[in-house]
Amino acid sequence: MAGSAVALALLLAGVATVASARDDTADGKQPGAAPAAVRVPGPDSADAGFARDMAVHHQQAVEMSFIVRDRTQDEEVRRFAYDIANTQANQRGMLLGWLDLWELPKVAAGQEPMAWMTAHGGHGTHGDHGTDGMDGMDGMGDAGGPDGAFTAHDGALMPGMATRTELERLRKASGKQAEILFLQLMTDHHKGGVAMARGCTELCTVKAEKRLAQGMVEAQRSELDAMAKMLAARGAKPRS
Repeated sequence: MAGSAVALALLLAGVATVASARDDTADGKQPGAAPAAVRVPGPDSADAGFARDMAVHHQQAVEMSFIVRDRTQDEEVRRFAYDIANTQANQRGMLLGWLDLWELPKVAAGQEPMAWMTAHGGHGTHGDHGTDGMDGMDGMGDAGGPDGAFTAHDGALMPGMATRTELERLRKASGKQAEILFLQLMTDHHKGGVAMARGCTELCTVKAEKRLAQGMVEAQRSELDAMAKMLAARGAKPRS
């Protein structure tokens, strides 16, 4: 049932993608008028880069959520994980749908993850994150490459992503141990996701994509607060 729900979310996301793209290209025309041409971002644009990278980032969140649903019987964590899986699968479908609509590749050969943030004048992953709780981003994965760029490490391709080793630990954990590890890993994941989404709100040009990115920022901030409370209830806290 969970898999079917996520598949339905992806289908609905595709429909929403086309609708939102049409809304953004109507340009105030009267009903019945010919639609304006779709404004297609370039393959190296921030719009395309964010869509590609966040689709990958979201896929891992979905994976971790389904792992923990099998490793604990705690209904609070299971419901929370399912909400994340459903939401992020839906958003991933929209991001991939835009790439299809723009006829752009879903994988950019020779382009490093996160390159769009620095290439287009963004703050990278180490800018002023305000009250997002993002000041510890330098410690995630193996950050701190040339010019503050993120350096992939053990499968963690982008800020906040869990490493292969961490995912294996989650698969082997159970009960309260699995709940705490999941909440800690997802906290890091959300912090990285918020940083990336904020980059799109600054650098992307497609209105629908900027709206989606802002929605990600707001929703994941709220979920960060919820996860902090869930960790505290289990005698734990986010990783430093």
